Amino acid sequence: MNAKSSSPGSDFSKGFPIADIPEGQVVSGNVAGEPALLVSQGGELFAIGATCTHYGGALAEGLLVNDTIRCPLHHACFNLRTGQVMWPPAFNDLRAWPVECRDGKAFVGAQPLTSQTAHLTGVDLPATVVIVGGGAAGNAAAETLRREGYQGQITMLSVDRSLPYDRPNLSKDYLAGTAKPEWMPLRSQSFYEEHGIDLRADTRVTKINPAERTLVLSDGTRLGYDALLLATGADPIRPDIPGSDLPHVRMLRTWADCDELIEYAQTAQRCVVIGAGFIGLECAAALRSRGLAVHVVSPAARPLEHVLGAKLGDMIRELHEAHGVVFHLGASVVGIDANQVTLSNHEKLDAELVVVGIGVRPNVALAKDAGLTEDRGVVVDEYLQTSAPRIYAAGDIARWPDPRTRNMLRIEHWVVAERQGVVAARNILGHRQRFDAVPFFWTQQYDLTVRYVGHAERWDREEITGNPLAHDCTVTYWQDGTKLAVATVGRDLESLRAEVGLEGSSP
Repeated sequence: MNAKSSSPGSDFSKGFPIADIPEGQVVSGNVAGEPALLVSQGGELFAIGATCTHYGGALAEGLLVNDTIRCPLHHACFNLRTGQVMWPPAFNDLRAWPVECRDGKAFVGAQPLTSQTAHLTGVDLPATVVIVGGGAAGNAAAETLRREGYQGQITMLSVDRSLPYDRPNLSKDYLAGTAKPEWMPLRSQSFYEEHGIDLRADTRVTKINPAERTLVLSDGTRLGYDALLLATGADPIRPDIPGSDLPHVRMLRTWADCDELIEYAQTAQRCVVIGAGFIGLECAAALRSRGLAVHVVSPAARPLEHVLGAKLGDMIRELHEAHGVVFHLGASVVGIDANQVTLSNHEKLDAELVVVGIGVRPNVALAKDAGLTEDRGVVVDEYLQTSAPRIYAAGDIARWPDPRTRNMLRIEHWVVAERQGVVAARNILGHRQRFDAVPFFWTQQYDLTVRYVGHAERWDREEITGNPLAHDCTVTYWQDGTKLAVATVGRDLESLRAEVGLEGSSP
């Protein structure tokens, strides 16, 4: 989308020439001092807020798709007519203003449009919804239930001690020390209270009885439900290595984990990161930003090659090495003691801090014990319903039928989990909406961001345009002539276009 800036300080409420708003483009300005966009799409004019409500992305640099606009940073989607958020990771609506055309100009009303409060009623609605899990999927589901107008009881049970928070930030800006603690919660305690969401932190479910529609908490409390969403997430894998249980060996999954890791990082000088996946590399970048000497150990030939391919793997390695990270590839850790790590090639690395980032396992114990169908995750249908009536699953535990590849997928990404939470909530309310969103994730390491749409567990061809080492490229992954995924660096608009293209490839 080509954005056209109006003159500095232009107030759309005073009128703007319609001829200067080309079809399919946006004009940047303001409404009574608030940054705004005038959008011409489909022969109509719309006025909306200029900034994404997730991370503040400039929507003028995004993509218009029918009557929506998508953010270039993390692919949140908003309705042009109402400003309503259509897809996470954003959950707050944009401002939207009325537009009146007269005398060849578009005049934007100074008072924003008011959103209509939904009130959902029906005899088939569940009286009580219980959500097990307070992460991306669980929180998205709770918010969506209220956004859709559900008036019944919502109980969200979370093993985490904190309010739902921005988990992707843990291994990025928060660990690096550039994100403040007050930025981390997704919502305040008062938000849940005002919206009638009974959020119970530090609460563990020990048993589910699908026949009785009840569950049991660790303190013996029994709860009933009419509809249940399982969003129990995943747990980090701890390696079976001598010394892996030492206190300076840390894993990163929760906010508490990150705070403890930061505490160790404040006194440590040397760190070994075990694993060259996304968490390991993001932690390496964040800890280098704190001044620690960082060594990364992995049996792989290149970092992230199994996900991004050789060229982007080389790009990631060069980026880290330029920042002083030392890689030990083709090796594994075989022992850890108080001040050293021993590798399989007999090399010894000094380290006062060890970070383990070798992956996670879906937390399916509750579902398995309840008799739900399980196959490397909780098996769900296209509506995210499990094998048991009135029980849905979303997020890291859900394995669902992908309409593009016709394979069963389980993906451990924040935006996927949020979007599944949205769809599960709507289906709990009887919408029968298929989950067919194109998977999306991003990784941020230093000042470089890779955005990835689609999903390719394997591929037989990589198509590369641009120069990965210049941090300006697009990589398309193909299998048997079918485009499965697209990774971009420095090409945010191209990532959005690739997402739309993959959406159109669904059967």
